[in-house]
Amino acid sequence: TSNDYVDALERELQSATESLQNTVEELETANEELISVNEEAQSTNEEMQSSNEELETSQEELQSLNEELHAVNAELRLKVDQLSQASDDMQNLLDSTDIATVFLDRNLRIKRYTETTKLLVNLIAGDIGRPIGDLTTKLKYPALTADCLEVLKTLVPKVTEVETTEGAAYLVRLLPYRTMDHAIDGLVLTFDNIDELKKAQRIAATSSAYSESVVNTVRELLLVIDHELRVVRANTRFYRMFKLEPSQVEGQLIYRLADAAWDIPRLRALLNNILPDQEGFEDYALEHDFPRLGLKRFLLNARRLKREDGLPGMILLAMEDVTHRVSADTAAS
Repeated sequence: TSNDYVDALERELQSATESLQNTVEELETANEELISVNEEAQSTNEEMQSSNEELETSQEELQSLNEELHAVNAELRLKVDQLSQASDDMQNLLDSTDIATVFLDRNLRIKRYTETTKLLVNLIAGDIGRPIGDLTTKLKYPALTADCLEVLKTLVPKVTEVETTEGAAYLVRLLPYRTMDHAIDGLVLTFDNIDELKKAQRIAATSSAYSESVVNTVRELLLVIDHELRVVRANTRFYRMFKLEPSQVEGQLIYRLADAAWDIPRLRALLNNILPDQEGFEDYALEHDFPRLGLKRFLLNARRLKREDGLPGMILLAMEDVTHRVSADTAAS
């Protein structure tokens, strides 16, 4: 019937209305969710933008830090090169001095040594780090380790003259090793060959003794005078005649000897002219009345002594006592 049909249409319309209402509500819900998602996406985008800006800032900082590191690395490389050069220079300097040198740490272990050291100590590259007392040396120096410990404790350098098993003479110096900030970081040992010096000293001593014997044997009175006319030395005959001691003569002006007994104007004039102008003079007759000795007559001979060391020259003055000869000649006439 028509009523049933209308009822059916109304039910369908009601159902469609409800379905539409549900769809609208679902759409509203979906739209709200989309708005929320969009807001979240926008927030996420802003966060990503901020993170990107932070990353860019971090990248710039890293770039700046990297440049600074490159600069520091270049400076360090330069310092290393300079230290390496300085180390090479020091090693070459030590080797060129021909002085055996050993560097020890605070435990007396070997840190470094020069090639010359091998002539005295049995050393190989593998001995770096070994105690100095464990090594065999040619030195007759049994107290080496004890002296090293003493210097390390007192910080007072020690110098010792020792011989080798072959009879050569060495001067051993033990010195504290000081760093740039004045800290003590071990010891420096140097071994200086003084064999030639000792031989020269022995020859000089022999020569000096020989000269001393000759000077004290001659009959004349001898004086050696420096450029200031101070007596450097006199022979035994001079001391005996004037009854003087070396302490009363050596270093004194010749004019002040024996209570100014030698303050003779003619002698002063002669001596003052020798050093600058003349080589010397011979057989100059000098007669003078000396206190406690009386009238004496001398024949003077003087020579200027040149020195190879560039120092001012000296005068060798020889005086022959001819007082008795003159008295005899006078009596004979």
